[in-house]
Amino acid sequence: MRVAICDDERESCNGLSLLIKRQEPDCEVACFHTCRQFLEAAQHFDILLLDIQMEEMGGIEVARALRGRGERTVLIFVTALKEYAPEAFEVSAFHYLLKPVVPEKFCRVFESACLQVRKLESQSAGQLFFQTKARSFTVPRDEVLYVESRRRKVEIHTRKENVTVYATMKHMEEQLGEGFYRCHRGYLVNMAYVTGYGAGFVRLQNGEAVYLAREKYSEFAKVYSEYLRQSGAALV
Repeated sequence: MRVAICDDERESCNGLSLLIKRQEPDCEVACFHTCRQFLEAAQHFDILLLDIQMEEMGGIEVARALRGRGERTVLIFVTALKEYAPEAFEVSAFHYLLKPVVPEKFCRVFESACLQVRKLESQSAGQLFFQTKARSFTVPRDEVLYVESRRRKVEIHTRKENVTVYATMKHMEEQLGEGFYRCHRGYLVNMAYVTGYGAGFVRLQNGEAVYLAREKYSEFAKVYSEYLRQSGAALV
């Protein structure tokens, strides 16, 4: 994991770098003492610890520049200024820490930031990332057959196993995206595994059938036909 610290106070840079290395010894840490120096380096970093008030260019400007070029870097502002917090979250800051930094709090925030990086990496690789009290794990997106609502949890049915996690169906729809269809308030199906449908049900490759809401029937028929057309399957 690559981490950058951009702060014109060398003591602050050294202190943060030491905390990071203690917590994640394998992290590659680079320190920059001006925003211009950081931007001119033109390197990708997974996490950026960024001060706000610096000479020539401020941290908010750097964050806007990063977001403007599509960087998904996890941003943590580390500053003595409280008043810039609203602007920080406009550029999707992960956290806003006030100086002087409390080591225990920094370690908690940095651990969460590392998990966020792994989540973003897994999404880019077609994986769904989940964290429970017991473990962190990924589920390949194309292995998901369907998702079933279980009150405050969802059960993810895959080709190999079923996994239950705390999540909402809306969140799962957003995570899975194109190729999945909400056929019922309690079910989300992967169109790649649909073999047929009828009044009240959608049939999947593994032989299971999930509910198809009556009001969704016509829309599902259109969506499924379009999916087959785009995937090159024969319509009979």
